Formats: sequence, structure tokens, C-alpha cells
Amino acid sequence: MSFPTINTPMGEIPSSAPAWNRQRHSQMPSHRYRSVYDRVEVPLTQRDWPEARITEAPLWVPVDLRDGNQALAEPMDPERKRRFFELMVAMGYKEIEVGYPSASRTDYDFVRLIADTGLAPDDVAIVVFTPARKDLIGRTVESVRGLPNVVVHMYAATAPTWRNTVLGKDRAALRELILAGGREVLERTADLPNVRFEFSPEVFNLTEPDYVLDLCDRMTTLWDATPQRPVILNLPATVEVATPNVYADQIEYMHRNLARRDSVILSVHPHNDRGTGIACAELAVLAGAQRVEGCLFGNGERTGNVDIATLALNLHAQGVDPMIDFSDIDEIRRTVEYCTRMPIPGRHPYVGDLVHTAFSGTHQDAINKGMAAHRARAARTGIPERQLDWQVPYLPIDPADIGRTYDAVIRVNSQSGKGGIAYLLKTEFGIDLPRHLQIDFARHVQAHTDATGLEITAAELRTLFEAVYPTIRTP
Repeated sequence: MSFPTINTPMGEIPSSAPAWNRQRHSQMPSHRYRSVYDRVEVPLTQRDWPEARITEAPLWVPVDLRDGNQALAEPMDPERKRRFFELMVAMGYKEIEVGYPSASRTDYDFVRLIADTGLAPDDVAIVVFTPARKDLIGRTVESVRGLPNVVVHMYAATAPTWRNTVLGKDRAALRELILAGGREVLERTADLPNVRFEFSPEVFNLTEPDYVLDLCDRMTTLWDATPQRPVILNLPATVEVATPNVYADQIEYMHRNLARRDSVILSVHPHNDRGTGIACAELAVLAGAQRVEGCLFGNGERTGNVDIATLALNLHAQGVDPMIDFSDIDEIRRTVEYCTRMPIPGRHPYVGDLVHTAFSGTHQDAINKGMAAHRARAARTGIPERQLDWQVPYLPIDPADIGRTYDAVIRVNSQSGKGGIAYLLKTEFGIDLPRHLQIDFARHVQAHTDATGLEITAAELRTLFEAVYPTIRTP
């Protein structure tokens, strides 16, 4: 097979390369792009986040119905939006961004549906999204009348490229536009109880630190942030452009230097353009963030928003309560796939069909022994298996925690070994093979899978076993 469009790197070997690294310069035009350090000041030099630990869950804010929805080829219809909303309420989310009411009639009507039907419990805050424009702010506020618990989320792009190319405004002019929007929000909501405010300097991660700090402090002053009525300052990595440690430095700088820090909920909204959105969010929490916006399983524009399901289950796997219920992850997945019309890949963390499955013989053997040891410890200590600390190799969490059974943990193909074969026969049919028979039967299974190139099911294993050993009686 040839690859005629691939240009094998034929440039020079860098003079700084060690003798064992013979990689050459490619023909990729990498010189067109600048390091993040050449694009924005990263002022923090003394940092605390590397020594920090995450000991409690941040406030999770799903944005599937707004940010995720606007990234779909087929945006959700009202029935799908309602089903998704009800799922998130049932899972325990207490702040949900439900739409961009000034952008479409569908979003406006959905917010009104929540208000008119009491679909949201009183302890669930409904977040609505608006640009800093007078006419759009007015329509946004009208959409939330009657809701008992509201966050009005105002945004404006603040980074130099966006200011110069998209908005055509210098720093002073954009500052006035944002403050005018903030005053409009304040005026329009003056007669509404239980309304809080959120400001996002969009593309925060490419905005000058002194400018974005000044904007945020002006907004908390304008909106009179207090510990009893804190303002949310949401600092998005709108387009991910740097390694996660840079974002952590930027968040810690804001955490240290914001005025009225005790009256601010510091929030982050990472995207996944570099594929490191999860790491950006985790490091941002270490750096002082208290709130994380994202989507279940990471839907969103381009490569997506940060995946707040994976983030939450990462905490679970470290012994920290995620404060959200994932005990039936397959039902959650089915609902998300239905609402978004997008399949979730088999290798997606925690939720994919194959994430708890071992085909490799050595992995199967370790899992088999680990599961046996877990059962034995439970019997010895009298602690139920579901309560006993988890120490099974290759399985970072107990699949049962998220509603998965053990029947798909070990599957057999040509890469598998005797341990996996023995595990399936014992767990599925009660056939307990002695070691010498495990070794002998594994040769027959290997021949079968090599010939077919396919996975062999537990039922097919039993059929093959009975064909190879017709005189051995099975349960």
C-alpha cells in the first residue's frame, strides 16, 4: 500500500537532537503559528497549584442545551431538549444553562416552557446566555420572568484578534460596550427576585491579563458582588491554544488578584481543541476555580467542550464524591445519544462499550485473579463486595458503580489467553477448568480465533469445549 499524499520528512536532523533520535524536519508549515507565550503575557511565576489537591467537587454546570446544542448538525427539537433537561435534573445538576433565548425562537420558547410548567425544581438555577447588546439583553430577561432561580450570563469576546478583526474596537471602546451591557442587565432585572449575574470575557486565555482583570473587577463592582449574592466570573479557554499548565497559571493569577474574591464564584469553560480540555479543567480547579462549565461526554463546537461526565468520574476514581449520580451510565448515554443524534465512541472514558473490556491474555489473567481476590477479601472481612475498597488490576473503578455488569469485562479473541477463557466458562456456565485443561483448551481456542479472525462468545466457547472434549460432562 502506498500513501502518495504523504510527504515523508526529508529535512535536516536538528543539530540539537541526541544520537538516538533521527527524526527529521517535516514539510509542515509550523512556522505560521506562534507559541502562546508570544501571543499573551502569562504573568504568574510563583504558583501554588502544583501542590494543591482536589478534595471536593466543583459546581458542575452543563451547557449541553446551549453550547452543545449550537454545535449539532441537527439542533435538538423541544422534545429532545426537555428530555435532556429532565435527565440533568435527575442526575443532580443544580445549575443548568438552557439556551440563548435571543438567538432563536426555539430557545426562547424552551425557557418559557420551563417557566410556565414548573419543570425546574426551585433549587435548580436556570442559566440563560446573552451577548452584551441592549436589545438582546432585553429579550433574554423577558424569557426568564416567572422563574424562581435565574443566572443571566453575559459575554463579550475580549482577546486582541477578536477585538480587532471581529468587533473593530480598541480596549477602551470594548470596555464601555461591556459596562453598558452590564448596566442594561442590572436595569432590566431590577424587579426580578432571585437573579444572579455571570460575566464571561470570551477567549479569556488569549486576553491580556491586566485588561481582563480590570474588566472583571469593574463588573463585580457594577453588579455589587457580595458573599450573599456572588457574581460568577467565567474564564473560558474558548479555543484551546496552550498546554494545561498555562491555563492553570492564568486561572491562579485571577484567583490571587481579583477584587472582592470572597464575592466571586470563579468559573472555567475549557474547550478541547488540543485534546487536553480535561487536564485544563482539573488544573484550573487546583488553581482556584470553583465551578466548571462543560457538556456530558464532551459535545461542542470543533473538538467539543470539556467533558464534565469524565471529570466527575475522575473524582469518583480518586475517592471524591462527584455530587452527581452516574449509577446508570448506560441510560445516561442512551439519552444523550438520542438527544444529540451523535454516537458515543466505544473507547470514550467510562461510558464507551469497551472501556472495561480486556482482550489481552495477560490483562485477562490479572483481572481474573484480582476479582477472585476481591471476592475472597469480602468473604474474609464480612464487608460487602460493593463496599470494599477496590484493588482490581486494569479496572480503575468497579464497573458496578456505574451500573455495568461484569459480563463484558473479559472477552476472547486471538489476543486472549487461558485465563480469559477459563473466566468466561466459569462465570457464564459454572465450568471450572483445572490448569492443565486450561492450557490444552486454549490451543484449540487460539486455532479457532486465528482461523476466523473474530471474537468468540461465551456460548461459542462452550460449544467448542464440548466438541473438543465430548467425554467431559459440563453443568
